[in-house]
Amino acid sequence: MSVRRLAEEAVQPANFSFNDENLAWAHHTIAKYPEGRQQSAVIPLLMRAQEQLGWVTRASIEYVADMLGMPYIRVMEIATFYTQFQLKPVGTKAHIQVCGTTPCMLRGAGELIDVCKKKINKDPFETNESGTLSWEEVECLGACVNAPMVMIFKDTYEDLTPERLEEIIDDFERGEGASVPVGPQNGRKSSEPVSGLTALLDEDGEACEKTPKAATDTFQGAGSAEQRPTNAARVDDTTLAGAAAIEGPKEKLKTVEITSKTEDQ
Repeated sequence: MSVRRLAEEAVQPANFSFNDENLAWAHHTIAKYPEGRQQSAVIPLLMRAQEQLGWVTRASIEYVADMLGMPYIRVMEIATFYTQFQLKPVGTKAHIQVCGTTPCMLRGAGELIDVCKKKINKDPFETNESGTLSWEEVECLGACVNAPMVMIFKDTYEDLTPERLEEIIDDFERGEGASVPVGPQNGRKSSEPVSGLTALLDEDGEACEKTPKAATDTFQGAGSAEQRPTNAARVDDTTLAGAAAIEGPKEKLKTVEITSKTEDQ
């Protein structure tokens, strides 16, 4: 595992604080945890700080630590351990994460990385000359069937070609990233076969218009082909009896001794 350190002091801002919206969000998030466990909010608060500024600074680490009553070193350990936290400035308009895990690698992730090197910077985690774009290679982003793919902010862009990625990078550079459709970029809706359906086809290769009778018979019940979740065995917690069932008995169960009597023979 590579060593991760904070950015040099020359680029570190002097201070950090949440804006009003993020401060209210932070207090609401901390309140979700039980008394004495508020420090469990450290990761979401660090992520919010990164979303506000673009990266995690020394000042933001100390700010979050003070908010949660944690030693600075404890929050520093978390920020430097998880690679989701950017420890140096990234592109102000887009930081592109290219998935390089096996499915994407086999489908052309290397060519996407070449695009990033050509259009942004030859080195990962380094911005372009204007400071608006940066990139890195990451592990699996969870859309393997739509490989290759990249993630920008919280959105994924899948089924990419080098040419399409160049267009996306240009859109973000112009400040038009919001206009780029997320998900597959080759026309399919989600992750269905690109060549069309391969199952539930009739003899002519057309999609079946009706559910096959066998399937209907299988799920026939209560006079309807549709099965709905049942409430059987679920405690109704809206009643006093239901609440008592959830809470459990107030007193310990009494042990009943059963004796066996035998008759004289």
